[in-house]
Amino acid sequence: MNARIAGIDEAGRGPLAGPVVVAAVVFPPGRTPVNGLDDSKALTARRREALYPRIIERALAWKIVFIEPVEIDRRNIYHATLHGMREALLGVAHMADCARIDGNRLPADLPCPAEAWIGGDARDRTIMAASILAKVARDRAMHDLHALYPHYGFDQHKGYPSPLHLQALRDHGPCPVHRRSFAPVRNLGGAPLQGDLLADPAPC
Repeated sequence: MNARIAGIDEAGRGPLAGPVVVAAVVFPPGRTPVNGLDDSKALTARRREALYPRIIERALAWKIVFIEPVEIDRRNIYHATLHGMREALLGVAHMADCARIDGNRLPADLPCPAEAWIGGDARDRTIMAASILAKVARDRAMHDLHALYPHYGFDQHKGYPSPLHLQALRDHGPCPVHRRSFAPVRNLGGAPLQGDLLADPAPC
């Protein structure tokens, strides 16, 4: 009998703001029930949005985990990502015989056998599906954060260190969803941390 494989991938390790998002997907054994899967980075936003509900509808199980900036700063991005991968796998472990995790390291204390697949989001269809769920979920979250903090352009660069984002940081200082442990945020040379000055999440 074919194994039920949980594919796991993340989105958002590199940005200066917003969560890192990890997704896990388990498909039925045999032929993948969703056509058109690929590494999320190779797909247009429109195509990812079209695939998202199909993956959820046809998966045996799926889970999306958000690790927020305060947790990233507390753990560091490496350990925060591993923590998210473990939490995502725990959410689908009842339907999985084993797991394939994109990357070169495995989290500790996993609930089932697992392999680390370097470049897995271009090699394994369950990891591709997980990468799409993670990317779409994170992009949607960054659009929501743009409504709260419009000065930063989160809807355009999704928190990555684009020239627009770096200039906004210099002009306005960090807001509550910036990762203060990341060097471009940490090394602002005395710019105010807006989240420390505001009692509510009004735009900073």
